[in-house]
Amino acid sequence: MLASRFTTLVALLSVVSFACAQQGTKDLTQLLESNKNLSEFTTLLTSYGDIYANLSFQSEVTILAPNNDAFNKIPYSSLGPAFEANQSQIVRAVLQYHILPGLHPSGSYNGTFSFDKTWLQNTSYTNVTGGQAVGGVQQAGDVNVFTSGMGTRSTLVTADLKFTGGIVHVIDTFLVPPQNFIQTVPQFNLTAAGGAVENASLAEYVNTHKDLTIFVPQNLAFQALGGTLQSMPSSQLQRLLNYHIVNSSTVAYSANLPNGTILHTRSGQTLTITFASNSLFVNQARVLQQDLLIANGVMHVIDNFLDPAAPSVTANPEVATAPPLIQGTSLSENVVPFTSYLPTSVTSFDTASATPTSSFGVSDIGKGTSAYATTSASASSTHTSTKKKSGAKRVGAPNGVVTLMGGLVGGFCWAVGLL
Repeated sequence: MLASRFTTLVALLSVVSFACAQQGTKDLTQLLESNKNLSEFTTLLTSYGDIYANLSFQSEVTILAPNNDAFNKIPYSSLGPAFEANQSQIVRAVLQYHILPGLHPSGSYNGTFSFDKTWLQNTSYTNVTGGQAVGGVQQAGDVNVFTSGMGTRSTLVTADLKFTGGIVHVIDTFLVPPQNFIQTVPQFNLTAAGGAVENASLAEYVNTHKDLTIFVPQNLAFQALGGTLQSMPSSQLQRLLNYHIVNSSTVAYSANLPNGTILHTRSGQTLTITFASNSLFVNQARVLQQDLLIANGVMHVIDNFLDPAAPSVTANPEVATAPPLIQGTSLSENVVPFTSYLPTSVTSFDTASATPTSSFGVSDIGKGTSAYATTSASASSTHTSTKKKSGAKRVGAPNGVVTLMGGLVGGFCWAVGLL
């Protein structure tokens, strides 16, 4: 009995000692409440009690916290309708996308993009091993920028706010969870590729298959061969497009594509990566835009089609745009092939599935008149956009409990200091 009590006392003292060591650093609740520019984020986060409680038990986590100005931008972004329509599961996914496992201090970013996993693993919104990624890079003037779905850019405005479980970076714009391929391509004027994928019966595959890397020819490349491409049987077009799709257990972000990398495509053939003259090439095609995130991987925009009949052709960095390897007839400048095959209703937000199931619109959020209400403290919570009310319900560790625990720990620490 005595030995048992001694073991319990030792365990208690260990907990108290750890708590004393952490007393110099604020816990998450204290940190958020001491930063008034995070008041909207604090209200939103605490309304999702399970996420908030889970964060309170983390030892190494990084939170990208949108400031109050970021909430002002919601009505003008693709996120607005989800908040307005009270789509709690989408808002939950958005929150999870702002949380990164591990510590990622601002000084860990440099001029090369890194892609870090997030807590967003719900397969309704992502199909990337280990969780959807967010891009991070340090630009000129030591400005850190985070990139997310639909080409969204969020600038780091306040860095490295430490709390007992990790760090908080304050950003000026919400991250947007990447959407599926068909939803994303219009944003980057890649409508021909989207329509061709639909025409070749590849939409379900490219929208849902896990960990894809897609090299997407620009619209001009489709126009240059439009007459030939449009006359191809669907099966032949599918074989050509399959040569532009890489299926692997790892998404091929540009940072993971050193010179000489060999990639295996869905067609069974290989692609060769070349880095020369400060440019990235795949076979002979120049990469025009890198690392456009989609729900199930990444896409890179290229200036020309890749030819499965000429897999060994290499890049010529001296030429701005190499001539097409595939011979064919072109279309006029004003005609973009395959666009009629795109869905007539392309929503501004979608799940990782091939069929659009959700959309976003405009809300009052961000006008200083938003509040968040929770109907359940379990995994399902509801976000309600209303005028701000004092005493709005907040889920998570109540302030009184936090204060009480802080007082108890403080008293223990004072007592231990006297021993």
